[in-house]
Amino acid sequence: MESEKELLYLYCVVDQAPDLKEGRDWFDKPFFVQHQGLYAVVSRVSGSTFDEENLKKNLGDLEWVKIHVITHEQVIEDVMERACVVPFKFATLFKSEDSLKSMLAERAGMLKETLRRLQGHEEWGVKIYCDMSRLRAWLAQNAEILKIDSEIGSAAPGRSFILRKKKEARLDTFTTAKLNECGQASFDRLKTLSARTRINKLLPEEVTERKEDMILNAAFLIDKNKVKTFIETVGQLKAQQESNGLSFDCTGPWPPFNFCDFSEGTN
Repeated sequence: MESEKELLYLYCVVDQAPDLKEGRDWFDKPFFVQHQGLYAVVSRVSGSTFDEENLKKNLGDLEWVKIHVITHEQVIEDVMERACVVPFKFATLFKSEDSLKSMLAERAGMLKETLRRLQGHEEWGVKIYCDMSRLRAWLAQNAEILKIDSEIGSAAPGRSFILRKKKEARLDTFTTAKLNECGQASFDRLKTLSARTRINKLLPEEVTERKEDMILNAAFLIDKNKVKTFIETVGQLKAQQESNGLSFDCTGPWPPFNFCDFSEGTN
């Protein structure tokens, strides 16, 4: 690989010299570039894979993306075991150490402030899913719905059809209200344990690979001393709601992507 075709691939920035593990598969051993009290964890990668033209082509290969994103996160998580990190998005690239140092100099204040704010905290994610058939079956025990059912049983065919439509409409209303209530109440309770929070877009079945509908996708920045309480609280919410068809997925700690944004292209 000729040096002029190499790029610097940035994973994260820390404020202490990181103890780096060996490289994985597709990149050289990570190393760090120091500048103004900051340490950028990087690898040298081939321009034939990561230059603008080839990267655009590779991003269309979902398997390639999956493998490389996982590796990207693994490197950051390795560093995160021993230091507070500001993670950078996948495929943040620089043409030289000088261009990387220019970015560090330009953003030194923001990076150091972000590291200060993140110190002693972890990012945790909570997703809530709903089995709609189970939830609607539970809501069908509502007194109003049971009354309509009783009327359907004794109604003439035309009237019965109208009542069935009314029942479905009321179930739709109750379902929406219940989902909003559960999502908001759960988020509000977990927010009291968090330094910062973020609500992300709901993910479709193609991404989650689950049949249940996602009704909440949130990230929480948690003081490390409160992580145990946070996890226990998620467990309590799960126990309260699982009979209604709701399930909770709590994961972490993750690199704090949701609580810092230093987007870069190739520089």
